[in-house]
Amino acid sequence: MADRRPEKSCEQACESLKQQDYEVAVKHCTEALFSLSQYPPTCFPEACQAEINRIKIESLLYRIASSLQLKNYGKADEDCRHVLGEGLAKEDHTFRAVLCCMHLKGKLQIVSNALSKSLTGESLNGMVTKDLTRLKTLLVETEAAAGKVPSLYHVEDLEEVSSEERSD
Repeated sequence: MADRRPEKSCEQACESLKQQDYEVAVKHCTEALFSLSQYPPTCFPEACQAEINRIKIESLLYRIASSLQLKNYGKADEDCRHVLGEGLAKEDHTFRAVLCCMHLKGKLQIVSNALSKSLTGESLNGMVTKDLTRLKTLLVETEAAAGKVPSLYHVEDLEEVSSEERSD
Protein backbone atom coordinates (compact mmCIF):
# COMPACT_ATOMS: atom_id res chain seq x y z
CA MET A 1 0.00 0.00 0.00
CA ALA A 2 1.85 3.04 -1.26
CA ASP A 3 -0.37 5.57 0.51
CA ARG A 4 0.60 5.63 4.20
CA ARG A 5 -2.02 8.18 5.28
CA PRO A 6 -4.51 5.68 6.69
CA GLU A 7 -1.79 3.91 8.68
CA LYS A 8 -0.38 7.21 9.96
CA SER A 9 -3.86 8.44 10.95
CA CYS A 10 -4.48 5.18 12.81
CA GLU A 11 -1.17 5.50 14.69
CA GLN A 12 -1.99 9.13 15.55
CA ALA A 13 -5.40 8.02 16.81
CA CYS A 14 -3.75 5.53 19.15
CA GLU A 15 -1.39 8.19 20.48
CA SER A 16 -4.23 10.70 20.93
CA LEU A 17 -6.25 8.09 22.79
CA LYS A 18 -3.30 7.37 25.10
CA GLN A 19 -2.98 11.12 25.73
CA GLN A 20 -6.72 11.27 26.48
CA ASP A 21 -7.33 13.67 23.59
CA TYR A 22 -10.48 11.86 22.54
CA GLU A 23 -11.84 14.35 20.01
CA VAL A 24 -8.55 14.33 18.11
CA ALA A 25 -8.47 10.52 18.29
CA VAL A 26 -11.96 10.34 16.75
CA LYS A 27 -10.83 12.74 14.01
CA HIS A 28 -7.76 10.60 13.16
CA CYS A 29 -9.85 7.41 13.15
CA THR A 30 -12.40 8.96 10.85
CA GLU A 31 -9.61 10.17 8.53
CA ALA A 32 -8.09 6.67 8.40
CA LEU A 33 -11.45 5.04 7.70
CA PHE A 34 -12.34 7.61 5.05
CA SER A 35 -8.96 7.16 3.33
CA LEU A 36 -9.44 3.39 3.30
CA SER A 37 -12.91 3.73 1.83
CA GLN A 38 -11.42 5.47 -1.21
CA TYR A 39 -9.76 2.25 -2.37
CA PRO A 40 -11.79 -0.42 -4.14
CA PRO A 41 -11.14 -3.75 -2.36
CA THR A 42 -10.02 -5.40 -5.60
CA CYS A 43 -7.13 -2.95 -6.10
CA PHE A 44 -4.73 -4.70 -3.78
CA PRO A 45 -3.11 -8.10 -3.49
CA GLU A 46 -4.16 -10.24 -0.53
CA ALA A 47 -1.22 -9.11 1.66
CA CYS A 48 -2.20 -5.47 1.27
CA GLN A 49 -5.84 -6.31 1.93
CA ALA A 50 -4.79 -7.81 5.27
CA GLU A 51 -3.04 -4.56 6.17
CA ILE A 52 -6.10 -2.54 5.14
CA ASN A 53 -8.28 -4.77 7.33
CA ARG A 54 -5.89 -4.29 10.26
CA ILE A 55 -5.97 -0.51 9.97
CA LYS A 56 -9.76 -0.54 9.62
CA ILE A 57 -10.28 -2.73 12.70
CA GLU A 58 -7.80 -0.77 14.82
CA SER A 59 -9.31 2.55 13.75
CA LEU A 60 -12.81 1.37 14.61
CA LEU A 61 -11.67 0.11 18.02
CA TYR A 62 -9.90 3.39 18.82
CA ARG A 63 -12.95 5.34 17.70
CA ILE A 64 -15.19 3.18 19.91
CA ALA A 65 -12.96 3.82 22.92
CA SER A 66 -12.77 7.55 22.21
CA SER A 67 -16.51 7.84 21.57
CA LEU A 68 -17.20 6.13 24.89
CA GLN A 69 -14.94 8.58 26.70
CA LEU A 70 -16.80 11.44 25.00
CA LYS A 71 -20.10 9.79 26.02
CA ASN A 72 -21.14 9.49 22.39
CA TYR A 73 -22.73 6.09 22.98
CA GLY A 74 -24.70 6.01 19.73
CA LYS A 75 -21.54 6.33 17.63
CA ALA A 76 -19.68 3.84 19.82
CA ASP A 77 -22.50 1.33 19.44
CA GLU A 78 -22.68 1.86 15.67
CA ASP A 79 -18.93 1.26 15.33
CA CYS A 80 -19.13 -1.68 17.72
CA ARG A 81 -21.85 -3.37 15.67
CA HIS A 82 -19.85 -2.68 12.51
CA VAL A 83 -16.58 -4.11 13.81
CA LEU A 84 -18.27 -7.13 15.38
CA GLY A 85 -20.50 -7.83 12.40
CA GLU A 86 -17.77 -7.50 9.84
CA GLY A 87 -15.04 -9.02 11.98
CA LEU A 88 -16.89 -12.09 13.12
CA ALA A 89 -18.60 -12.74 9.80
CA LYS A 90 -15.31 -13.35 8.03
CA GLU A 91 -14.07 -16.91 8.13
CA ASP A 92 -10.40 -15.89 7.85
CA HIS A 93 -9.87 -15.02 11.56
CA THR A 94 -8.48 -11.59 10.64
CA PHE A 95 -10.40 -9.89 13.44
CA ARG A 96 -9.02 -12.13 16.17
CA ALA A 97 -5.52 -11.93 14.68
CA VAL A 98 -5.66 -8.12 14.77
CA LEU A 99 -6.86 -8.20 18.39
CA CYS A 100 -4.01 -10.53 19.30
CA CYS A 101 -1.42 -8.32 17.59
CA MET A 102 -2.86 -5.24 19.30
CA HIS A 103 -2.59 -7.03 22.64
CA LEU A 104 1.02 -8.05 22.02
CA LYS A 105 1.88 -4.45 21.06
CA GLY A 106 0.15 -3.10 24.18
CA LYS A 107 -2.53 -1.30 22.16
CA LEU A 108 -5.55 -3.33 23.24
CA GLN A 109 -5.52 -2.40 26.92
CA ILE A 110 -6.63 1.19 26.36
CA VAL A 111 -9.66 0.00 24.36
CA SER A 112 -10.44 -2.63 26.97
CA ASN A 113 -10.21 -0.07 29.78
CA ALA A 114 -12.63 2.30 28.03
CA LEU A 115 -15.11 -0.54 27.54
CA SER A 116 -14.83 -1.60 31.18
CA LYS A 117 -15.28 1.94 32.43
CA SER A 118 -18.39 2.47 30.33
CA LEU A 119 -19.92 -0.89 31.18
CA THR A 120 -19.48 -0.43 34.92
CA GLY A 121 -19.83 3.31 35.38
CA GLU A 122 -22.54 4.37 32.95
CA SER A 123 -26.20 3.54 32.60
CA LEU A 124 -26.47 2.43 29.00
CA ASN A 125 -29.48 1.11 27.12
CA GLY A 126 -29.80 -2.64 26.58
CA MET A 127 -28.58 -2.84 22.99
CA VAL A 128 -25.52 -0.69 23.62
CA THR A 129 -24.69 -2.74 26.71
CA LYS A 130 -25.14 -6.00 24.77
CA ASP A 131 -22.85 -4.92 21.92
CA LEU A 132 -20.17 -3.46 24.19
CA THR A 133 -20.27 -6.52 26.45
CA ARG A 134 -19.84 -8.78 23.43
CA LEU A 135 -16.82 -6.78 22.29
CA LYS A 136 -15.37 -6.66 25.82
CA THR A 137 -15.74 -10.46 26.08
CA LEU A 138 -13.77 -10.88 22.85
CA LEU A 139 -11.04 -8.58 24.15
CA VAL A 140 -10.81 -10.50 27.43
CA GLU A 141 -10.66 -13.81 25.57
CA THR A 142 -7.92 -12.44 23.32
CA GLU A 143 -5.89 -11.16 26.26
CA ALA A 144 -6.25 -14.50 28.03
CA ALA A 145 -5.30 -16.51 24.95
CA ALA A 146 -2.34 -14.26 24.14
CA GLY A 147 -1.20 -14.47 27.77
CA LYS A 148 -0.94 -18.27 27.47
CA VAL A 149 1.39 -18.05 24.45
CA PRO A 150 4.96 -17.39 25.53
CA SER A 151 6.61 -14.62 23.59
CA LEU A 152 9.95 -15.16 21.88
CA TYR A 153 11.53 -12.99 24.54
CA HIS A 154 10.45 -15.35 27.30
CA VAL A 155 11.46 -18.42 25.32
CA GLU A 156 14.92 -16.93 24.74
CA ASP A 157 15.23 -16.21 28.46
CA LEU A 158 14.42 -19.82 29.24
CA GLU A 159 16.98 -21.01 26.70
CA GLU A 160 19.65 -18.75 28.21
CA VAL A 161 18.94 -20.03 31.71
CA SER A 162 19.05 -23.64 30.48
CA SER A 163 22.41 -23.14 28.75
CA GLU A 164 23.82 -21.35 31.81
CA GLU A 165 22.73 -24.23 34.04
CA ARG A 166 24.37 -26.74 31.67
CA SER A 167 27.65 -24.82 31.67
CA ASP A 168 27.80 -24.77 35.51
